[in-house]
Amino acid sequence: EKAVNLKKDLAEMQEWMTQAEEEYLEKDFEYKSPEELENAVEEMKRAKEDVLQKEVRVKILKDNIKMLATKVPSSGQDLATELNVVLENYQLLCNRIRGKCHTLEEVWSCWIELLQYLDLETAWLNNLEERVQMTGNLPDKLDAVSDALESLESVLRHPADNRTQIRELGQTLIDGGILDDIISEKLEAFNARYEELSHLAVSRQIALEQQLQTMRETDHMLQVLQENLTELDRQLTSYLTDRIDAFQMPQEAQ
Repeated sequence: EKAVNLKKDLAEMQEWMTQAEEEYLEKDFEYKSPEELENAVEEMKRAKEDVLQKEVRVKILKDNIKMLATKVPSSGQDLATELNVVLENYQLLCNRIRGKCHTLEEVWSCWIELLQYLDLETAWLNNLEERVQMTGNLPDKLDAVSDALESLESVLRHPADNRTQIRELGQTLIDGGILDDIISEKLEAFNARYEELSHLAVSRQIALEQQLQTMRETDHMLQVLQENLTELDRQLTSYLTDRIDAFQMPQEAQ
């Protein structure tokens, strides 16, 4: 009777493992939304816990069969053979579920990381757009144009590392057929805005550089003219002080 019960327990354990494999490992999943992916991750976590909890039952079966083998070697030997098959299948099931759970957790982590990088770069684009808009109505002063140019250039010096991460993470998920429609849409919108704002910002930068150069040249010319006028004023003052007749002065003084 003991052997019959143990044989029944082994059969039930094998049946449970077959059902678990069908439910958790053989279904084809399509992750088209973050909710579907998150639910799949949680389901695999529960599956891993469920499978690992069976370890106690497997150990009890193993101990009972060993004990029976010492008392009834003939029955114990047959059950030991069946037990080895169950143990092998159980270990394989554990490894496969652990592997799938780890993979899904990595995929979810990849998705969250992609969102974080997109948030960072979107904040940078918002800042860039604001700086470009600030260059639209500048006072016609050298300091104002110089400050605006420096401010815009400081934003444009933003490193490309985050965009590289966005491209690589997005491509990894898309290649795996995971959230591909959503990610493609997000990347398309981000890249379009990035290209538009980058070109606009560079154009404004070039325009400000040219404006600044023209203002500096004009400022220099005015400075030279002011110096010449000051010198001329000094000479004229000197002539008047010395009561020199106008026709005695050099032509430029006249």
